[in-house]
Amino acid sequence: MPPEIIQDKLKNGDLAIKMVVIPGGEFLMGDTERKGFENEQPVHLVSVDDFAISKFPVTFAEYDKFAEATRRYKPNDEGWGRGNRPVINVTWHDAMAYTRWLSKQTKHTYGLATEAQWEYVAKQGNTNVDLGLNCSDYESSWKGKQTSPVGSFKPNAFGLFDLFGNVWEWTCSAYEDRYNGAEQRFVTTYPKSIVLRGGSWRHLVAWAKSTFRYRYQPTSSSNFIGFRVVRII
Repeated sequence: MPPEIIQDKLKNGDLAIKMVVIPGGEFLMGDTERKGFENEQPVHLVSVDDFAISKFPVTFAEYDKFAEATRRYKPNDEGWGRGNRPVINVTWHDAMAYTRWLSKQTKHTYGLATEAQWEYVAKQGNTNVDLGLNCSDYESSWKGKQTSPVGSFKPNAFGLFDLFGNVWEWTCSAYEDRYNGAEQRFVTTYPKSIVLRGGSWRHLVAWAKSTFRYRYQPTSSSNFIGFRVVRII
């Protein structure tokens, strides 16, 4: 069956971001193949409830609409183009502000994914194989050049695009050196480090896999960091 799509409306009647409904379940979180780093351990069983997550990373077109409505600065596109390219040069605080605006506009609760939610969709549900980006696609496309327009390559089993190798994606989980519960929680304070997931156009293909974790300061931004959103259903 094709994935179920939710697309709420903004107050002005425009359609909001496309969201894919994800059925909840259990999976083994962490590096089950034991080929990664210590911070991908320990492997542990995690249960996630049903939720929805954006089909693509948030694009410049979607973020710019928010920036114009709230009179917020528009992030630099590095001259690569806006439109359907993933928004970049946004801090974690920028991403969170976008989700709060989206929540007010649609009267539904939006946020960023927890690490557990992100890895669940990256592993395509209950699979315990540590999936990643197809190396040939990665090396022959935009590696070392710039971001790619969203949806340039095939979706995963959930119908989600660009989980690996386009832009790192902000999560809402505080970084811990080893899993200790923060990966399943929505952060309620402003921690020193937030977890990024998915790899980017600028980094090693080995980092573009379902279990690799990278930490970043929430006040920092870069041309290799973007985000996608989740919605409570």
